Amino acid sequence: MNYKNREQYKHLMRVLAVAAIVLLECAVFSVFWDRYYASHLWLEPFWDKGNQIIVVIYGIFLLVFMYIYGGMKIGYMKGSSIIYSQMMTAFCANALMYLQIILLWRHLPYILPMVGMTLVDFALAGIVSWLFEKTFARLFPPREVLLIYGEYPMESLELKMNQRPDKYIVAHKVSVEVGEKELCRQIDAYGQEGVILGDLHSELRNRLLKYCYAKEIRVYLTPKLSDIMVRKAEALHIFDTPLLLARNSGLSFDQRFCKRLLDLLVSTILLVITSPIMLIAALCIKLYDHGPVFFKQKRLTIGGKEFYVYKFRSMIVDAEKDGVARLATKNDSRITPVGKVIRATRIDELPQLLNIFKGDMSVVGPRPERPEIAKEYEESIPEFAYRLKVKAGLTGYAQIYGKYNTTAYDKLKLDLMYIESYSILEDLKLILATFKIVFTKESTEGLEEGQTISLNAKEEEKKDV
Repeated sequence: MNYKNREQYKHLMRVLAVAAIVLLECAVFSVFWDRYYASHLWLEPFWDKGNQIIVVIYGIFLLVFMYIYGGMKIGYMKGSSIIYSQMMTAFCANALMYLQIILLWRHLPYILPMVGMTLVDFALAGIVSWLFEKTFARLFPPREVLLIYGEYPMESLELKMNQRPDKYIVAHKVSVEVGEKELCRQIDAYGQEGVILGDLHSELRNRLLKYCYAKEIRVYLTPKLSDIMVRKAEALHIFDTPLLLARNSGLSFDQRFCKRLLDLLVSTILLVITSPIMLIAALCIKLYDHGPVFFKQKRLTIGGKEFYVYKFRSMIVDAEKDGVARLATKNDSRITPVGKVIRATRIDELPQLLNIFKGDMSVVGPRPERPEIAKEYEESIPEFAYRLKVKAGLTGYAQIYGKYNTTAYDKLKLDLMYIESYSILEDLKLILATFKIVFTKESTEGLEEGQTISLNAKEEEKKDV
C-alpha cells in the first residue's frame, strides 16, 4: 500500500486514538463516581440514567479540553507534547468535575479519590498516547519532501523540519535558478510525497502551486502577508463573478464591546485568584536586593498609542542604565535569581492584569512592543505596524504558537492570523491554552548571544513580493 492510500486512514486512526482515551478515562471516572461520590448527593442518589448523564458530561469536558490543548493531534504533534496535552486535559476536566460534585454534595467532597483518579488518567493517557504514537510511526513513515527555494536559502525552516524526523525528511533541495521546466521535472522525480515552496516570488509560486494541484501533490508553503489578509475574506455572490471582501478594519464595534467585557471579567477574576502569588513574588523581589518590586515601561497598543506596562522586576536595578533597549538573552547576567523563577513561570507578567483592567491592554492580543524596538522592526518590516489594529495582549496567538526568540516577521504573521480570524471563542481557547505553555521551557527562553528577533527581517520582507 503506497503512501497516498495509507494517508486516508490517518484521520480514522486519530479518531480511534481519541475515542480510546476518552472511553478509558470515562470508565475510570464511572468507577470512582460510583464508589466515592454518587451515594453522597444532596437529596438522593441518581438513577442509572442520571449516573450515565454525569459520565457523558465528563466525556464532553474531556473532548473540549482535548481540543483546546491539542490532545487530539496524535500523530501530528511530538509524542511528549501529546502526553503533556492529555495530562492537561485530564487535570482540567477533573477539576471542573470536582467543582460540579461540590454543588451536588451535602458537604465538601473527598478530594483524595479525585487526585487518585487524575493520576490513573495520567498513566492511561500516557500509555495509550505512546502506543498510538508508535503505531502512527510504523503505519505512516516520515514524508520525503522536495524543498524549492528562491533567492534566500531556507536553512531556518529546514532546521525546524529536521527536528521532526518522525514527520518529514527533506530528501532533495533545488533552487529556482534551474528554471521552471527543470523544477517541474524535479517535482515529478522527488516531490510525490510533498513539495515545500519556500521564499518564491508570487508569480512563480502560483504556477508551481497549480502544477502540484493538477498532479494531486501535497504542497507546504510559507504564507506571505497578503495570503494571511485574504485568509478569512468574505465570499460575495452579488454578481456571477466571484468576489472576496477583505474588510481590513480590525475588529467591529460589537467585537470590541464583547472583547472588553471579557477583559474585565477575566482580569477581575485573575487578580483575585493570583493576589497571594503576587504578594509572595513582591516579597521575594524586595527581600533579595531591597530594590523596587515593580517596573514600568513604555509600550505600544492599538493605533500606536503609548502606555506604561506594569511588570514584576526580574532584572537588577538599572539594567538599562546606558539607555540602550536590549531584549533578554539566554543566561542574561542582568536577571536576578528571583527573576529567573518568575520569568520561567510567567509570574512577572501578572501585574499586566492591572493594565487590562484599566483598558490599556486586552487579555488576548499581540505582544506590546517598546516604541524604539518597534521602530527598529518597522525600518525593515513596514508592515509590523499592522499588529496595532487591535489592543496589545497579555497572551496571544504569537505568544502561544511562537517562542520568545521567534523572528519579528514570523510573529507578525502569527499576530495577523489572529486579527484576521478573530472570534470571542478563539479568545477563550487562547486564554485556556495559555496555561499549557506556562511551564514550557522553549516559550520563555531568551535569545542567543548576538541574536535579535528581527534577524533576517530585510530578507523576509523581500520574500513577500
